Amino acid sequence: MRIILVEDEPDLGAAIKRTLHQEAYVVDWAQDGDEAWGYLESQWTEYSLGILDWLLPGVSGLELCKRLRKRNNSMPVLMLTAKDRMEDKVAGLDAGADDYLVKPFGMAELLARLRALQRRSPQIQSQQLHFGNFTLDYGTRTLGFQDAAGQPQVISLTNKEFQLLEYFIRHPNQIVTRDQLLNQLWELGAEPASNVVAAQMRLLRRKLQEKGYDQLIETVYGLGYRFNPTER
Repeated sequence: MRIILVEDEPDLGAAIKRTLHQEAYVVDWAQDGDEAWGYLESQWTEYSLGILDWLLPGVSGLELCKRLRKRNNSMPVLMLTAKDRMEDKVAGLDAGADDYLVKPFGMAELLARLRALQRRSPQIQSQQLHFGNFTLDYGTRTLGFQDAAGQPQVISLTNKEFQLLEYFIRHPNQIVTRDQLLNQLWELGAEPASNVVAAQMRLLRRKLQEKGYDQLIETVYGLGYRFNPTER
């Protein structure tokens, strides 16, 4: 799951990003409103959630939220601010924010607010992603399924393996290119090794093959990969 974080305080932004990484989110961190709007306008990335500071250099978090809603972008938004007056909270919610968190706050509360937004979002809702015989569990970072004998099986996943499987499950039977995976699952500005996608795919496939799912993710030579949820 990909999040855009817009926070101009370096220490706070770094702490939030570190916390989100530990929860297996892909995070693009912008430190001013103009940079953030450039991220949001990009055709190459899709964000599941936004964390926007109200007061920012350039375009404010409030204005970013208004622009999103004018474009019918329904991405859930959590607004961060030191403003704690009722009138300010109302202004933030009226601008299109889904929730409001007053500084200073604890990271546990931030994560709880994000989980609540996920449950309310029609695109996210559950802490589990189901498709056919598979259940991807966000809480445990595992893939669960029943084997041929009807017995439950669980595969433990690293954060990147989890992100890859989530993306494939959301795009079943589609050819997914290496560039798509890089754009969606690695952060903007990162410079991963040229073979990073292939290396991560080998690790993920090895775990699936050990459970008898040899063709679950196939290589479409010259194009990319395809997730085949009915294959074993």
